[in-house]
Amino acid sequence: MTVLWVLLGAAVGAPLRYLADRWARSRFGDDFPWGTLGVNVLGSGMLGLLAALPAGAGLTAFAGAGLCGALTTYSTFGYETVRLLEDGARRRALVYVVVSVFAALAAAAAGAVVASFVGA
Repeated sequence: MTVLWVLLGAAVGAPLRYLADRWARSRFGDDFPWGTLGVNVLGSGMLGLLAALPAGAGLTAFAGAGLCGALTTYSTFGYETVRLLEDGARRRALVYVVVSVFAALAAAAAGAVVASFVGA
């Protein structure tokens, strides 16, 4: 049953990632990977919240492994960083890496803090 929860979550998360990226590209252009940055920070916050809540196995499988796992993407983050470097945009690549790592960590921590207030 757990695998089904993961599959259902991934079926929601993957299209959301795609749509978020398409929206960001249409809104802000292709010079910076805003879509991937956005979904990675959002997913990190959601996962931080979920991890700190007393959630059951089904919700954790659906929202954590499935939804957040398919919504966020480390491979695309790596690819887009290399693409920026290959395009000669070293400064943008550095900003992307630093902002991605610190914003995702901050979002995960903020999610855990929110969970502590919700669960209290």
